[in-house]
Amino acid sequence: MNSPKIPLSSPDVTEAEIEAVAETLRSPQLSLGPRLAEFEAMFTQLTGIAHAVAVSSGTAGLHLAMLALGIGAGDEVIVPSFTFIAVANAIRFVGATPVFVDIDELTLNLSPAAVERTINSRTRAIVAVHTFGVPADMPTLVRLARSHNLMLIEDACEALGATIGSQPIGSFGDVAVFAFYPNKQITTGEGGMILTRDLDLAAKMRRLRNQGRAPTDSWLQHTEIGYNYRLSEIACTLGIGQMRRLPSILDRREEIARVYRQHLSAELRLTLPIHEIPGCRISWFVYVVRLADGLPAAHRDEVIRELGQAGIGCARYFAPIHLQPAYADIPAAEDLRITESVASRTIALPFFNRINDSQIVAVCEVLKLAIGRIS
Repeated sequence: MNSPKIPLSSPDVTEAEIEAVAETLRSPQLSLGPRLAEFEAMFTQLTGIAHAVAVSSGTAGLHLAMLALGIGAGDEVIVPSFTFIAVANAIRFVGATPVFVDIDELTLNLSPAAVERTINSRTRAIVAVHTFGVPADMPTLVRLARSHNLMLIEDACEALGATIGSQPIGSFGDVAVFAFYPNKQITTGEGGMILTRDLDLAAKMRRLRNQGRAPTDSWLQHTEIGYNYRLSEIACTLGIGQMRRLPSILDRREEIARVYRQHLSAELRLTLPIHEIPGCRISWFVYVVRLADGLPAAHRDEVIRELGQAGIGCARYFAPIHLQPAYADIPAAEDLRITESVASRTIALPFFNRINDSQIVAVCEVLKLAIGRIS
């Protein structure tokens, strides 16, 4: 069947936000200015965490978190393999070793039991990824980290606005990192935000993002080795406008997920994403379905091919990190059966703020037809 061209994702930028960016471009300060401070303040207000440090990307944020926490050569950091590769890369940037453990089959987040089995004398930290915007089991992971004297880092890059009870995601760990790539809940084009309660950690990360300059340093004086991980005033202006719309954005994305579920819930050949966790709010980042266990995983790629031929954007989320060529030298800590099974069956469907119901229906019809042909 013919289907309209429907992308996998698309940024949602308003005319008011474009005008605000243009106004910033007319200003005399395009870096380290008032918009940076305002954007950071919005995150402290949202999460109740005292210190926010805006950076050039989520990857940069994860890197600075590792550096500021003193993680380095000889250290091990527990992390899921079913996630975007940036978190493992950040661990290797500082010379530490990522230790891949399995996930929970329902939430697709770190399995606390697998984490506990893996902790040893070299373990320095746990990275809890809130996969696809689904809150990880932070109460259990916090207890594990505290009982073993480990640092806890929240990779909240996909989870802006998610909560556990009344507590926002990003407020559980020693450090948390958000990201604003164009497919995220809000975008600054590229960008990220680090949160911490620790004044000294925040100060160190501010120095590191700005070429190692201390607040008292002149422009050509550098207290330590640093990086250019600054976020421009232009990006911060866009982020401010996006943050002002965050409640409506989250509501809209919940509605899109609900419509998908409405049209796919009767399709027994699919496993749909978890849609509710008691006491929690999911912040919908993507909508990822899986071929049900009764179908051969090899059929997934055929379904994706048919969706693509129909003009529907889709993707395989995620390719396990431990199976990628860049990580062939790091064996998994244990059998990652769930990770590998889930990853072989995933199909990310078009998901963005401005997708309409008729487009969702078209996606679902093509998907069901494609599954019917291969089953």
